[in-house]
Amino acid sequence: MENSAQSPFNAISIVECGQGVSAAFGAKLLADLGANVIKVEPPQGDLTRRRGPFSAGRFEPPSPAAQTRQPLPQGSGRGDAEAGGLFIYLNANKRGVVIDLQRTEGQQLLADLLNHSDVLLHNVAPSERAASGLDSAMLRSRHPRLIVAAISIFGESGRNSDYKGYELTASNASGWSFLSPGASPYPDLPPLKCFGSQCDFQGGVHSAITVLAAYFQGLKSGHAGQSIEVSEREAVAAMLEMNFMHYTYAGRETSRLGNRALGPWFIADCADGQIFVLAVEEDQWKRLVEFMGNPEWASEELFKDRLSRAQNMDALKALMTEWLAGWKVQDLYRAAQEHRIPFAPINTMRSLYESEHLRQRNFFVELDQPGVGKLQLPGMPSRYGNCQWAIRRPAPRLGEHNEEVFCGELGLTTERLSALQNAGVV
Repeated sequence: MENSAQSPFNAISIVECGQGVSAAFGAKLLADLGANVIKVEPPQGDLTRRRGPFSAGRFEPPSPAAQTRQPLPQGSGRGDAEAGGLFIYLNANKRGVVIDLQRTEGQQLLADLLNHSDVLLHNVAPSERAASGLDSAMLRSRHPRLIVAAISIFGESGRNSDYKGYELTASNASGWSFLSPGASPYPDLPPLKCFGSQCDFQGGVHSAITVLAAYFQGLKSGHAGQSIEVSEREAVAAMLEMNFMHYTYAGRETSRLGNRALGPWFIADCADGQIFVLAVEEDQWKRLVEFMGNPEWASEELFKDRLSRAQNMDALKALMTEWLAGWKVQDLYRAAQEHRIPFAPINTMRSLYESEHLRQRNFFVELDQPGVGKLQLPGMPSRYGNCQWAIRRPAPRLGEHNEEVFCGELGLTTERLSALQNAGVV
């Protein structure tokens, strides 16, 4: 645990509101760089507290202390709302407070907090923002120096802007599901969403980038404050590789259906896992044939060039199966590399955690989470020459920093804070 005094971002104060992954991940990226992030949760807590995974594989509701809006006690590590792995990952390096934004007193408390902040980052749906005091135009009129960054599925304009949506919505609306699973030969299968909350994570990445751009533009121009909108649908659609180009340049509609045009190109089973078999260049194929011991079938007309090998991929894979199954993944990977053949291991979560390369780069970092214990979390995938990022604090317990923020920084008396707690505002 280190402080952020050496970080160039430690002067940025950010308030994060909303539920789920996108805003939390965007704020996490900035918190990891040293920004001062205060996470605002509703009295029942962020939804990710209930998503898990939990240390004991089950969820227990918040303790009775949460019902009186008091900070929850340290968890027991039994799978309670303070021990969810997703919440801990997304919210380390932040402080946490509780505010009911559906209440007038809560919206005033948020306004007081924003008066001391540079950025508001949230993912409340456009149709629900006014009721929560999060309408961008209203916020900018009351806080002209504030950067308001709002994430939604469809953005704030256009015919679908008022639609609510979720991860599955964004995946299908962006065209990503239509392209997945890649190169499937089964036309009767429905589109498939990528595992996890990848569209939400992309929304978070784009929000963090644009917040920093707006912040430094304000420093340069002297005119801080502006509204930012991030559409998850557009964030993902902009990353669909060459599919738009295939359509606009060649009039071809790409999809998940069909086979690879070049071969060999497939995933195969080895003795202890799977490997990606790739040797589409002619010189790679020749080295692969030699590596396999020059089997007679390799000279068949079926496999005369990379187009033929792709057209007859099923036969090629069947003929290679026995040879591939005799190898362990890492042994085959290293041997193929020595022959300049670009095979690649299919990593599992366990193999990633055990990766010597990632350990040497200190990618996984240790977090001592109260009530849970020591955890290994993915770290920052980048390095900085003049500063060092670090986990400075664990993820907050529900309402953990209410008194520190509301009394210590906003000047509320303890009596006023107690009254707001009794009224269910915080």
